[in-house]
Amino acid sequence: MATALILLAAGQGSRMNSELPKVLHQIGNAPLFAHGLHAGSVLDPEHTVVVVGHGGDSVAAQALKIDEDIIIVRQAEQLGTAHAVLQAREALRDFDGDAFVLYGDTPFISPETLEKMQAARAKHDVVVLGFEAVDPGRYGRLVMDGDTLTRIVEFKDASEAERAITLCNSGVLCADTKTLFDLLSSVGNENAAGEYYLPDVVEIAGSKGLTATSVACDEAETLGVNTRTELAHAEAVFQNAKRAEMLENGVTLVAPETVFFSLDTYIGRDAIIDPNVIFGPNVTIESGARIKSFSHLEGCHVSTGADAGPFARLRPGAELGNDAHVGNFVEIKNAQIGEGTKVGHLSYIGDADIGDGTNIGAGTITCNYDGVFKHRTTVGRDAFIGSNTMLVAPVNVGIEAMTASGSVITKDVPNGALAIARAKQDNKPMLAVKLFQKLRALKAKKAEKGQ
Repeated sequence: MATALILLAAGQGSRMNSELPKVLHQIGNAPLFAHGLHAGSVLDPEHTVVVVGHGGDSVAAQALKIDEDIIIVRQAEQLGTAHAVLQAREALRDFDGDAFVLYGDTPFISPETLEKMQAARAKHDVVVLGFEAVDPGRYGRLVMDGDTLTRIVEFKDASEAERAITLCNSGVLCADTKTLFDLLSSVGNENAAGEYYLPDVVEIAGSKGLTATSVACDEAETLGVNTRTELAHAEAVFQNAKRAEMLENGVTLVAPETVFFSLDTYIGRDAIIDPNVIFGPNVTIESGARIKSFSHLEGCHVSTGADAGPFARLRPGAELGNDAHVGNFVEIKNAQIGEGTKVGHLSYIGDADIGDGTNIGAGTITCNYDGVFKHRTTVGRDAFIGSNTMLVAPVNVGIEAMTASGSVITKDVPNGALAIARAKQDNKPMLAVKLFQKLRALKAKKAEKGQ
């Protein structure tokens, strides 16, 4: 069955005490709402509709960065969840399939749970996601008759018997798209808030001879984020889950609690991650690679057998070839580091292509920026760049070429050539001794005068 996602991201989130829309606050270096989209991708949706409201332009811009095919619709007035879902009606007018309603501030719904809901839809017209609450509190209760969900009752309207129910409503549901919008058109707002509530569709479905059921998930999946405290807790939950996933997939984490991941971090089996490593967005680490302590990675790719760190920084566009080595206090940005190439320490390689088997000496800098434009440096295979070399881009160093330590390279170096570009050394016999004597005498004289 074809599917569509409707993700509600219109709320203001005033309890966050922030100018930023609630769903743009981040967990795992991704906006809250992106986690719902990530889980929903398991359904291979034909259409994804994001309903925006407060800060809608900012939310829309972030959504379209994730997927330019996302459909943005706007809820001009926040009149309840049913009203929010109805804003997607026109966008899905010609769609024939199931619609899943997700929430931008509920980031932990799992792909497996959505698949369970999809399976339940084969037997029922409406499927609601519930959870067994340790403390049901003021959650809406799911009233079941066998495997049929008869209604959802809010705490304030529930009888004592209904309040004793521990199966609670998460708000997530799915139904045939046309059926869903037909049910929503019958939802009223005869309540104290004057809002249109999505849970009302269950009782309306029953009145129309349709069936509903509930699928249960772990309560942790329904965790919502409404305050900064809850955001911090959610980050901890995400990181712990990601660490467990990595360990389960065969990644060695030497000190798991000190490693921090992003939503899209990918690490291959038998990779080793040392303590105190931070993975920003869009990082791929292949099998057998090693990232050493206190390294920070973002937007980069580390190939099989390569290693980085300790104290390495890999910035967007950094590509480390098989068995490449990037050592301590090395920064790589928008650069290809060839197979078996070594950049041992204290170097900056930016906007560059470094060939296979090359050695980059300590203190090497690619001078890639002239104040207006970026320029590229190319170093051929099996070259040797001496320590403290400045490569002033644009410049090419050839295959098996060499630069002398301390050189400032401003012209291309041919294959196999040695480039020496430094001032001539001139030794003045005993001048150092005479100079020190003069300076010490001056210092003593100043001391006598109390200066």
